[in-house]
Amino acid sequence: MAKAFTDSNFQNEVLSSEKLTVVDFWAEWCGPCRAIGPVIDELSKEYDGKVNVGKVNVDENPQVSMNYGITSIPAILFIKNGQVVDKLVGAQPKGNFVKKIEAHLS
Repeated sequence: MAKAFTDSNFQNEVLSSEKLTVVDFWAEWCGPCRAIGPVIDELSKEYDGKVNVGKVNVDENPQVSMNYGITSIPAILFIKNGQVVDKLVGAQPKGNFVKKIEAHLS
C-alpha cells in the first residue's frame, strides 16, 4: 500500500528522503483520483525499497497542497532530493508513471 503523506510528515518522509518519491495528490470525492488509486498501490509494491510512493489527501492536508500549487487533481509529483523533478496531472495509464519513475531512478 502507498504511504499516507501529511502536512506533518511531508518534510521527513518526502523532502528529506534521498529516494525518488512519487506523491499522488487526491481527494475522496474525485473520480479520476479513485481510478488511479490501485495503480499507485501497484507501483508502491513494484518499487518497494527503491522508490517511496504515497498519497496526500488534499482535503486533510491543505498546507502541502498549497505549497506545491495543486489546483487540479489527481496531480502526481515526482520529488527527488527535495525538488520536484517531474509531474503528471489527471488520470494516466500505468505506463506513463513507470516511464517517469524509470527516467529518474538513475
